[in-house]
Amino acid sequence: MLELENIRSGYAAGDVLKSVSLRVGAGQIVTLLGANGAGKTTTLKTIAGLIPVRTGCLMIGGRDMTGRRPYEVIAAGVATVPERRGLFPEMTVQENLMMGAYIRNDREIKGDLERILGIFPVLAQRLSQVAGTLSGGEQQMVAIARALMARPKLLMVDELSLGLAPQVVSNLMGVLRDIRSQGVAVLLVEQNARQALSVADYGYVLEVGEVVMAGPAPVLSASDRLAGSYLGAGKR
Repeated sequence: MLELENIRSGYAAGDVLKSVSLRVGAGQIVTLLGANGAGKTTTLKTIAGLIPVRTGCLMIGGRDMTGRRPYEVIAAGVATVPERRGLFPEMTVQENLMMGAYIRNDREIKGDLERILGIFPVLAQRLSQVAGTLSGGEQQMVAIARALMARPKLLMVDELSLGLAPQVVSNLMGVLRDIRSQGVAVLLVEQNARQALSVADYGYVLEVGEVVMAGPAPVLSASDRLAGSYLGAGKR
């Protein structure tokens, strides 16, 4: 579904990603781990077309999407749950959800809304509520549900666990498993390495804009090197 080959990208001050290669297969959950400043969010923004690729190749669904604009990436089947959710706080839950379908003009939007509310039944009771008044966990549900309204083939999630209670995080990780079972690939950026690896099929570890470890999630979970940096006591 997604392939990055030797991607270099960054901002005016210089490169953040130096030579990043990774793959996400159809129906896989792949997690991207690393400390603050490692380049995780920059990777997602590069895939989304928000930051230009300087060198390398970006393939989505077998198509070369290097240098494409954000609306083209969305049309290719990529939806993003941004860090800190990015909701429209003064709009209702239903209005936020419908924003996820803004590029669609098919007749199945209503049916998709009903299906997604089945995944997040609490939101069915909150449709007329202003999104900014929801709890943090409920706002994260809205952000995921809004992205699903785009009918993505690849869902990118940036820091799912940020600011949420452990039980809420555990429930949302379960939702990602359900999404994968429906054939949607997931690229999950997380600092909570243990939680991310518990649901992922494969993982990559970024350090200073470069992939320094990669492998099946159970292998990474058992890695002494990863444990020392990300899975030790107090690590998130």
